[in-house]
Amino acid sequence: MRVNWNYIKALVLLVLVSFLFAFSTKRNAERNLTKIDINFIGEDNLFITHEMVNKLLIQNEQDVTNVAKEILDLNELETALNSNSMIKKAQVYLTVNGEVRADVIQRKPIARVSTNAFYYIDDEGLFMPLSKNYTARVPLVKGYVEKNNLNTIFKIADKIYRDPFLKTHIVEIYQKQDNTIILKTRVLDFEIVIGNLDRLDKKINNFKAFYQKAKKDRTLKKYSKVNLQFENQVVCTKK
Repeated sequence: MRVNWNYIKALVLLVLVSFLFAFSTKRNAERNLTKIDINFIGEDNLFITHEMVNKLLIQNEQDVTNVAKEILDLNELETALNSNSMIKKAQVYLTVNGEVRADVIQRKPIARVSTNAFYYIDDEGLFMPLSKNYTARVPLVKGYVEKNNLNTIFKIADKIYRDPFLKTHIVEIYQKQDNTIILKTRVLDFEIVIGNLDRLDKKINNFKAFYQKAKKDRTLKKYSKVNLQFENQVVCTKK
């Protein structure tokens, strides 16, 4: 009987490669992680710091870098990060060189409520606590505001945030008891009466047209109130 040495060599080689792969995989899984890399995605408004993220990544009172790869629970780490009130979304994964990478997107405030309570409203219209690490320059919200009823405030705050002209000029949103809105500007000493938010785009366009005309005529400082509640007109009250 003739022995097929080529077949035997191939079989031995296959067994050897499989053994080396299994061995290296086991050694790699047992190896501790090298470091944590935290990557903040988007704007650098650090409502939460690298140190705070590091603390959230500690498992069972043990630093992540002291934990073997095979027992590291990435889902648990993601859950810990996403449960933080300053984080909008976080993703945790391992890199090929043994690092734990955490990609973090922070929440974005667009208004700051300053009534009997103090908090932000974020770009999804949700309650967001203040941060000890950073203060956002966004319009103040005053008047009658309920934490579980932020729809009206969010709509006007979102309009201001997305409009470069309004974002530059508006510093305060005042909500009256009937949910009507009054705005205040950064420099000029007059109120902008929005009323309810029906025809909001039209009202804002009317105000922009009035502003440009009054600025050209140098009459902006003569008014104490600019009322936008009326159809196709701006009603001004002089000081």
